[in-house]
Parts: sequence; structure tokens; C-alpha cells
Amino acid sequence: MHGAVLPFQPRRPSDQALEVIRKDSRVPFWVPWPLPPGWLVTGFGDAGDERTGIRAGVVALSGPSVTLGPADLVIVAEEPGMGLGAAFAGLDGPDPGPGFDDGPPNAKVDTLGHPTALWWVEGGSPDRAVYVGEAMGNWLWVVGWPAESGCLVALTNLSFRDLREHDQELDLPFGAFSPRLEGTP
Repeated sequence: MHGAVLPFQPRRPSDQALEVIRKDSRVPFWVPWPLPPGWLVTGFGDAGDERTGIRAGVVALSGPSVTLGPADLVIVAEEPGMGLGAAFAGLDGPDPGPGFDDGPPNAKVDTLGHPTALWWVEGGSPDRAVYVGEAMGNWLWVVGWPAESGCLVALTNLSFRDLREHDQELDLPFGAFSPRLEGTP
């Protein structure tokens, strides 16, 4: 139902986990940089195998919501057909489905200096906000809990950096491991 079934490996937030994904990934690991005020990196996840490398990557973040209480975001980059982003979104398939990009985009982010359009995806779980687009030939999903956290994506000018790049020294603030990465999405 969600495309190729490759092992999903959640990773606790650490410099060691960052080195593993830098070494083995075929897809970007996007992180908004600078992070929004009060936000922390709360884990990584990847799907792939030793033969083909990491073909879907997740960066989990936690911080204050636009209302009261905490919010969580997962940013997924994946090869088409993998289905990891759709699973986090609560969709019944490997991608956002036909017509998701009809009309103008609902948000834009910057990926490595390029404006990237994101569209709101309907049909997933109502407790979350889901945006999807394409960057560097891969799906780019931004999924947020609670649903109001979608305002962070739509109303702020997020600039994404690829954590695989070695020409940057980001001092990532790590937080407690995200429960969004536990088990299978």
C-alpha cells in the first residue's frame, strides 16, 4: 500500500546519528536553519538497506505551537514511490494522490537557495497538517502536529539546509527523542 517496504530505522538525536545519515543517504535530510525560536531537533529516521542506501529520510523537530502547548514537525525527503511521507501524513497510498498540486501552492520554503512550492494535502489524519512538494528530484513532506502547526510552514519563511552537506558546521540543539518516530508511522 505504501510502496517499497524497506526497514525504517528511528535514530535518537545525536552527532553519531547525524554521521550515519551523512554517510549512507541518497536523499536530503532537510532541517530548517536557523531553527524557529524554541525549536529542537528531536530525532532522525531513515528507510533503506545496506545495498541501496537510505532512500527516505526524516528529521523530527519539536517546539512551541502557535497556540498553547508543544508542536511536532517531521520533514521527510524520499524517492518517489517510497510512501514514508504518506504514512506520516495518514494517507492510504505512497504519494499525495492525483491533483494535489492543482492551483497555486499554499506555502513556499527555501531549499538550498531555491524557492520550493508546497501544497496542502487533504485526506490524511485530521490531527495533523500536511504539506508536500518536490525538491532535488525527491518528495518533500512537512507534517505537523497539532494541525495548527501548519501555520509555521505557511506563514514563516523557512529556509531548509541539507544535513548531508559537510561544508557547514551547524550546532544543532538536540531535544528528547520524538515519539512520532517510534514504531512504524
